[in-house]
Amino acid sequence: MLNVTNIYGQENFELVHYAENSLKALAIFERDRDYVVQNGEVVIVDEFTGRLMTGRRYSDGLHQAIEAKENVKVQRESVTYATITLQNYFRLYNKLSGMTGTASTEGEEFWKIYKLEVVEIPTNMPMIRQDDQDLIYPNQDAKYRAVVGEIKERSRAGQPILVGTTDIDKSEMLSDMLRKAGVAHEVLNAKQHEREAQIIAQAGRPGAVTVATNMAGRGTDIILGGNPETLGGLFILGTERHEARRIDNQLRGRSGRQGDMGQSRFYVALDDELMRRFGGDTIKRFMGWAMEEEGHIESKAVSKAIESAQVKTEAFHFDIRKHLVEYDDVVNTHRDVIYGEREKLLGGADLKANMVSMVEANLVEMLQQYLWNTEALVSELSGIMPLPPEFRDPDDMRDYSTEEIEEGVLGHASFLYEKVEDELGADEMRNLERHVMLRVIDSNWVQHLTAMENLRQGIGLHAFGQRDPLVMYKKEGHEKFQELQSRIQRDIVHAIYNIGDMMQQNARLNGSNKGNANANGRRQRSNGASERDNASVMTNVVSNQREAVPAGSRKVGRNSLCPCGSGKKYKRCHGA
Repeated sequence: MLNVTNIYGQENFELVHYAENSLKALAIFERDRDYVVQNGEVVIVDEFTGRLMTGRRYSDGLHQAIEAKENVKVQRESVTYATITLQNYFRLYNKLSGMTGTASTEGEEFWKIYKLEVVEIPTNMPMIRQDDQDLIYPNQDAKYRAVVGEIKERSRAGQPILVGTTDIDKSEMLSDMLRKAGVAHEVLNAKQHEREAQIIAQAGRPGAVTVATNMAGRGTDIILGGNPETLGGLFILGTERHEARRIDNQLRGRSGRQGDMGQSRFYVALDDELMRRFGGDTIKRFMGWAMEEEGHIESKAVSKAIESAQVKTEAFHFDIRKHLVEYDDVVNTHRDVIYGEREKLLGGADLKANMVSMVEANLVEMLQQYLWNTEALVSELSGIMPLPPEFRDPDDMRDYSTEEIEEGVLGHASFLYEKVEDELGADEMRNLERHVMLRVIDSNWVQHLTAMENLRQGIGLHAFGQRDPLVMYKKEGHEKFQELQSRIQRDIVHAIYNIGDMMQQNARLNGSNKGNANANGRRQRSNGASERDNASVMTNVVSNQREAVPAGSRKVGRNSLCPCGSGKKYKRCHGA
């Protein structure tokens, strides 16, 4: 279909990425379950809360693939400027605590991730809600027919009913079935989130039927109308078990609040997604019955199998989150260093000592790397700053010792730096240093985040070589961070000795950002002067370092002693 011989060939490297995202968008991500399409945009739905996550986008090109699938405008891929897991975000707080009605099932995770214990507090009023045994049906059709019949019967008796579904698609499907059965009802999902308060306010009146996803008025009390004692309170009908017991408990918890009467029951089919994925041998034993029967059963064995499947799923997701934190801890150490440096910059610290040490360290590293190759050394040094005359010719440079070259280059760099500061003024130079450092750190940090994400995606292959992927991620991540620090240092040094370009760029930015013509004129004049001064500093700074040889003097050989009496070779003195 793609008209390529080998999709995994080196020349098709990017094509593989696009093809994989296209397949994910087509086969794994479902509309009205994982996302909705609103106003020509793909909006993600939170699988646990059922709410829209406006502004959030899938990364790495996946969101663009889904937009292409749904024939909406494909927006540009966003760039990640910062990343942190929720776990590490919460760890930034000095004190951490919380309150929820469904923490007990997640006690292990709270302790392992946050070192927090879960303490159970008794309810304000005695809990009198009746939680009935699950009803198990052979298939989806039989289950939903029974659900509609139960809703119809209880609604006619005047009992308020809250029906829980796992996603938007199923809530709308059940709504169609209820409409055909003549049952008046309200639907509460991410598409009707603006009406949530209004729907929940009416959900407790006699005979009311509310079909909802996980968002089902979470954290609110559904106030009962009429005579709750005779009606039996709010009836919770779950159409499917969720992957996590916590979400089932949240649904049950809509009823029987503050001592109210209530009742809950889940309707389960053997071909529910949870059953198919995690049901195990117990469910398979019931499949023979499922092929022959149309009724329902109540089985403790199946209920235990369901709970076991949920525990497996919770453990699976916990492992994913735990591994995510372990991998993010690696990036977190990088993050702490980079953000610490940014805070110094934004805090107005004097950066001159830092900048001078960076310049020296970078130049010394360059000298050590290229000293054996003077052509490459001259080329690299010239890319940073204009060189003094004695070091412009690779052949002449060979006449100097290592110590002389290092002393000459570092001395010249220091001279240029001080000269620029004299021309611009100390305050302007400090602002410029801060601007250079921030821009270089931010641009390189963005590239580092992308590189670490790419490393993370492929690191699992180390397992085939009997190596722990996490250990290899730490090792290779550390190497990448060292490369980042070296690259930041190099880019800062290059930028600070090319101030003219930066001053011109700043002038253009300032000119476009300000509307006052007079202010613009003053800014451009002052910046223009700085640019001219800077140009003279950078291109002609070495011209005044030596006195010229007097006119009419005899011709002197390059390797002869200089006639000025300095004792140096002519090429190293006035011949320079």
